[in-house]
Amino acid sequence: MHAPTTRWTTRIATVLRTTALSLLAAAAAASLGVGPAHAADGDVAWTVRTASNSYGASRSSYSYAVNPGGTIDDAMMVANRGPVPLNLAVYAADGFTTDAGQLDLFTKDRKSVAVGAWVQADQATVTIQPGKTAKVPFRISVPANATPGDHVGGILTSLTQPDQAEGINVDRRLGIRIKLRVGGELAPHLAVENLHVSYAGTANPFGKGDATVTYTIHNTGNTTLSSKQTVSVSGPFGWLRTGAGEVPAAPDLLPGESWPVTVPVHGVAPGVRLAATATLTPLLTDASGSVSPLPVVRSTTHGWAVPWTLVLLVVVLVAVIVGAVVLRRRNRVRRARREDARVEEAVKQALRAKETRTD
Repeated sequence: MHAPTTRWTTRIATVLRTTALSLLAAAAAASLGVGPAHAADGDVAWTVRTASNSYGASRSSYSYAVNPGGTIDDAMMVANRGPVPLNLAVYAADGFTTDAGQLDLFTKDRKSVAVGAWVQADQATVTIQPGKTAKVPFRISVPANATPGDHVGGILTSLTQPDQAEGINVDRRLGIRIKLRVGGELAPHLAVENLHVSYAGTANPFGKGDATVTYTIHNTGNTTLSSKQTVSVSGPFGWLRTGAGEVPAAPDLLPGESWPVTVPVHGVAPGVRLAATATLTPLLTDASGSVSPLPVVRSTTHGWAVPWTLVLLVVVLVAVIVGAVVLRRRNRVRRARREDARVEEAVKQALRAKETRTD
């Protein structure tokens, strides 16, 4: 069985220092066009595309549904568009999602355990004369104990050339994605992990501040999934709810992969105790390329949003009021004491005056 998907080819430039044989830099680019993927640099130029056969013509990438223990035979077409002969290495590699949210392929020195280990080209190298095209057959042998679900990788061509000016070897790679859906029970699932909310208020005691919601999307299922996201924060009992606005969709995550998310939420009222909620709508792409939403995944956490400026203002006002009450009571006591002393003195004077008249 097979199912073509939208074109996806990958191009990677990996720079290795010749003296130390250590990695200096790597750059990648993905081609989503209809035509074959193309690599060019000066006099070096070649293209790769899928072969036309029983799996289809003008396919954009390799996509198969296969049972554990099954095999698939297919081919890649490599064309030399430059003026000099090309000697290209051919190998397969597992796929992964980069920090930029793009699908990339392992470099040759990194061990593959799935598609990159299951794909074997008929030849490890191919030599192509200028203007000629070579067919590179390959076989995919899926182990009998392969995990059901999606496995993504690619088949690559590679050209390593020295750069005398920089004193490095430049490894240019060009490949085509391979997506396998191994038969068995599909269990698509995303989880929201490490959900946290923090709050930053303003100097205005009656103003609103900003909240920052962070979490990790973890693909805990066995299928490739993307997701739509919404984030909101609210005060106690759901009062003063504030949404984060449009949150970018998460990229396609392969089974087992995680994606960190940071979402700012502006104009949040300091409700003392905040509730932050992250809601995901997982999106599953089937073999035909259609996308289906799955049941939402929702998680909530709590954090403090204390309006410290307002609290300080209230404390100052309370202190002023308490001070005024205490001062008023002290003044009242002092007046009462003065009045008692005046009365006592008047009584004493009256008694002395009476004693004087009696004598």
